[in-house]
Amino acid sequence: MNRTATNRAFRGPFARWPRAADAVLALAVFLGLLFVVNSPSGSLAVRGGAPLPELPVLAVTGAALYWRRRAPVVVLGVALGAWVLLLAGSAHTIIGCAVIIANYCVGRYVVEPRWGPAGTAVAVTLIVLEGPDGPRTPSWQGPVFGGLIMLVAWYVGRRLRLRAERAEQLVREQAAEARRIVTEERTRIARELHDVVAHRVSLMTVQAGAAKAVATRDPDGALKAMGAVEEAGRQALAELRHLLGVLRPADGLDGLGPQPGLADLPKLVERMRAAGVEVALAGDDAPAGPIPARVDLFAYRIVQEALTNVLKHAGPGTRAEVRLGSDRREVAVEVVDDGGGIAAALPSGGAGHGIVGMRERALLLGGTLDAGPESGGGFRVTAHLPTGGEPV
Repeated sequence: MNRTATNRAFRGPFARWPRAADAVLALAVFLGLLFVVNSPSGSLAVRGGAPLPELPVLAVTGAALYWRRRAPVVVLGVALGAWVLLLAGSAHTIIGCAVIIANYCVGRYVVEPRWGPAGTAVAVTLIVLEGPDGPRTPSWQGPVFGGLIMLVAWYVGRRLRLRAERAEQLVREQAAEARRIVTEERTRIARELHDVVAHRVSLMTVQAGAAKAVATRDPDGALKAMGAVEEAGRQALAELRHLLGVLRPADGLDGLGPQPGLADLPKLVERMRAAGVEVALAGDDAPAGPIPARVDLFAYRIVQEALTNVLKHAGPGTRAEVRLGSDRREVAVEVVDDGGGIAAALPSGGAGHGIVGMRERALLLGGTLDAGPESGGGFRVTAHLPTGGEPV
């Protein structure tokens, strides 16, 4: 049972509205290239506008950033090509900013890692060719500093890409693990239901033999026996519907004894008390009216798993209460603990498999199961199991 609540990751505008955000970014970069230049003193300066020959180059560079996710290598090539064309200009534009963004996108969206360092090398070459007429810095400082910024931008994008890939891989592994747990739980359920159905069929065989033996001398008794056969057959068919699509594994002959039910809860409670969990049993531990065998079994297993998780995650000293209720339509099960055991403050070693298995049992009966922490501490598991429901 996993008691750790995960927070939803923050999603900024570039994740929520990628196309609109990329369009705004492209427009912002174009306006920056149009009106901002590097002044001779080395600081940024605002100009009235770019010369007419530069306008197409700046427009193409800004517009290319709109496709930075779908064709990042092409966008990097466009930005570097625009830088080459602008080298002969009288004013030094901030075209390097567009190259930095493009280099980041190469790291973020391209699998092949060589394009980022290659783009950085070309950018360093262009900084050298641009010369000291731009920023007033020593000849070696500009290329080194510019190349470092380019490389860091690519590296940040690359790390974000690798982190996203690891997160996606983790999600896939968790989904595969959940499917494996469900498959194992269905296999266990199939094995248990196999025993229930086999019991029903055995009763039918015995009763049919008895009816045949007394048919000639006691017709009324034979009719009663055949009625019992009919009822057992209906119950067996109801159980068989829950076996469709579930295969019984070819393992050893284990679990040959009778399957437990709600009538066995007092024994389970005593075992948990012996383990150190103070369990109180409230409600109908053995419902007066008859309920289907699968519901009886699944209700017991849910209580058993919930109490096992109490012992596992909270530890000895925990107070827990098992509440049961039943009517003609459903069996209700609730297990609540105060989370006050000696292991409550320790890191949990569980992987959340308990809730998956319990919910799978409830769903196979057409019921529901809710599990979650209590506001004042502790944990609550509530299951509603229809006595005549169909699996979903």
